[in-house]
Amino acid sequence: QSQLVESGGGLVQPGGSLRLSCAASSGTLDYYAIGWFRQAPGKEREGVSCISSRLGSTKFADSVKGRFTISKDIAKSTVYLQMNSLKAEDTGVYYCAASRQVLSRSCGLPAHEYNSWGQGTQVTVSS
Repeated sequence: QSQLVESGGGLVQPGGSLRLSCAASSGTLDYYAIGWFRQAPGKEREGVSCISSRLGSTKFADSVKGRFTISKDIAKSTVYLQMNSLKAEDTGVYYCAASRQVLSRSCGLPAHEYNSWGQGTQVTVSS
């Protein structure tokens, strides 16, 4: 299984920005899609965004479209989630995960499509 480590979380005011990083073990991004998920207290984990291994196709949850972007740096084996115009409802623990499927041209947001998870990073949006 791939090893994934998230970083970049923190406390930010509404309207602010954060960039999360997901550092993956070498070679992961060549074969697996990477998804970002979040979980707020008392709520189920939800898919936020993903990027495929081939073509770099991306997908976003409706709640973050137009505010979040996802990108990857193959040389650094890192996926980034740029979060702008943050809202209080964006608060939660953010996880990245590697897909079960190999060499897919697309990616999905259901959590069951992923089987290697990082430990998470806390994002708190509050004034």
